[in-house]
Amino acid sequence: MLQLSVIVPTFNEVGNVVELRNRVAAALAGIDWEMIFVDDDSPDGTAQAVREMAQADRRVRCIRRVGRRGLSSACIEGMLASSAPVLAVIDADLQHDEKLLPQMFALIEGGGLDVVVGSRYVASGGIGDWDESRATASRLATRLSRVVLKADLHDPMSGFFMIRHDAVAACVKAGLSGVGFKILLDLFATSPMPLRYRELPYQFRNRVAGQSKLDTNVAWEYFVMLLDKFMGGVVPIRFIAFSLVGGLGLVVHLLVLTLLFKGAGMSFLWAQAAATMVAMTSNYVLNNVLTYRDLRLRGWRFVRGWFSFVLACSVGALANVGIADYLFQKDSFWVSSAIAGVLVGAVWNYAVTAVYTWKSPKSA
Repeated sequence: MLQLSVIVPTFNEVGNVVELRNRVAAALAGIDWEMIFVDDDSPDGTAQAVREMAQADRRVRCIRRVGRRGLSSACIEGMLASSAPVLAVIDADLQHDEKLLPQMFALIEGGGLDVVVGSRYVASGGIGDWDESRATASRLATRLSRVVLKADLHDPMSGFFMIRHDAVAACVKAGLSGVGFKILLDLFATSPMPLRYRELPYQFRNRVAGQSKLDTNVAWEYFVMLLDKFMGGVVPIRFIAFSLVGGLGLVVHLLVLTLLFKGAGMSFLWAQAAATMVAMTSNYVLNNVLTYRDLRLRGWRFVRGWFSFVLACSVGALANVGIADYLFQKDSFWVSSAIAGVLVGAVWNYAVTAVYTWKSPKSA
């Protein structure tokens, strides 16, 4: 009987997957396990390498996702694809200590626990040779997590843990966000009941092959996820991100408007129209990179997406310019007039562009 599924989210990890399988196989001797690789259509051939492994090892499976991207959502899909009563999550970069898996499993099997976390921040744990900037960012993210966390975890940012399948199912039903890289925090913040847990120390290791996936998008997605959990999931998470980008767009809009209206002496109507187009373009670029990262448009599709975005927002843009000009003519206070125009089109822009610009593929 299958006892344990090890979920491995991957993107460009072709140089690590075989070694990871070998290390996990050695660590889990005596346990009936399987390994589910969830690959986000890696261009380096990771999925093909996993399929070749699966031909020789029945315990290996591959889920290849096309048109979807994200570590947390990959973990969720892998968990839901498993029939095992216990699930482990481990990164493919060999930085987690797979030798801890048997102890994690024994604690879960012993009853009384829902989650066992591999922790870098309890006694005897460590972060390896991280530089000061990365260590500081990790500590800051951990402190921010206290806003939504329902437990006194030392390492809520850990990507290495084991959890009961029924606990995951309850979290999925309660509304996991599936955004970003921090699936453990998402689980603890979403669980309808307090999760019973224990943390085990381990030393974080250096990556063996491939490149780190950490970038500015990780921080953005983490912040958006915290907002989503803080607001209780009442507002769609993409709308939160879209609105944050819109706030940045408002800054761009006012800057351009100031330069043209106050600096260049252009009429308010034309300055507002030009500022609207510049802000619209900046919003499109940022939403493509941040809000719709998993559906990001590239190449010719990026150009077509811009046209689609502009056309879809045209009604909102016309309302923006018209209302702003009307209010300006009434009270002559150009800043409040401009802001009112921007706000009028915000909800319309989100609803329409979600349908016509960043359409999810049919396979998603």
